[in-house]
Amino acid sequence: ALGTGFLIEHRGTFVLTNDHIAGAAPELEVVPADGASARAKIIGRDPTLDVALLQIDVPRLPTLRLGESAELQVGEWVLALGNPFGDEVTATAGIVQATGRQTAASLHTGTAVLYRSYLQTDADIHRGNSGGPLFNARGEVIGINSQILSGSGGYMGLSFAIPINTANLIAQQLADKGFVERGFLGIQFQAVTGSHARAFGLDRPRGALVASVEPDGPADQAGIQSGDIVLSYNGKQLESSGELPPLVGATPVGAKVKVEVLREGKTREFTVAIGKLDEQAAADIGSRGRGSAPAE
Repeated sequence: ALGTGFLIEHRGTFVLTNDHIAGAAPELEVVPADGASARAKIIGRDPTLDVALLQIDVPRLPTLRLGESAELQVGEWVLALGNPFGDEVTATAGIVQATGRQTAASLHTGTAVLYRSYLQTDADIHRGNSGGPLFNARGEVIGINSQILSGSGGYMGLSFAIPINTANLIAQQLADKGFVERGFLGIQFQAVTGSHARAFGLDRPRGALVASVEPDGPADQAGIQSGDIVLSYNGKQLESSGELPPLVGATPVGAKVKVEVLREGKTREFTVAIGKLDEQAAADIGSRGRGSAPAE
């Protein structure tokens, strides 16, 4: 059981890594680059998004500066650091191939699919790299290396990293509460296709088409209906339906957000009081309805 982690800026003794690394170990030992090992304590885990927060009692260690993963563009250079196959710290480079990736053959199903949104790169990621930092060209951490898409178990050209904006929100909740709460909108939705866009009078396929609304859920209480197209959420324009779940999941429970929809050719705005996601119920829906509209 070997992986990678990194110290978070301004927190000093807190280490971010993957849950599939931390959660599999009866006890954890962190070995900084200088070789002085330290016993680590698990502050909190989020198996859904594969993030864990550890703490070590080693003062004055250098921390990494966090960047803005939402600003990443396809084609930007990235650098991954980790301990592939248990070797010493190794660097690999590549470019951002895609942002907002929702699925890959190696990823889990159910609610994890709904709330995971990955950065896809071609930087070499091997066993032991999991939990390590992915840097932009300015030396800022913009992701946590987490998964590879492979038919053989080795690196095959597609690597996936958890955006640091998402991971940092999780880390803050784990540090403050020891657990993670995710927002709940109460809709099932599907992607907007070219035929949908023409039928609804959109200039191009964008947004998320509401397939159904949970009775008495947050969206239903606000007035959102089946057949609406969600164009923006809390001021964020949706270019694809896959952008919606991470935004909702990151919204604090009880927060009131503006949701803009297209209905009968006209835009309307609703204020929704975000509920709390029942993750087991969402997982059950995901496993029953796999291949259909995802639950949100």
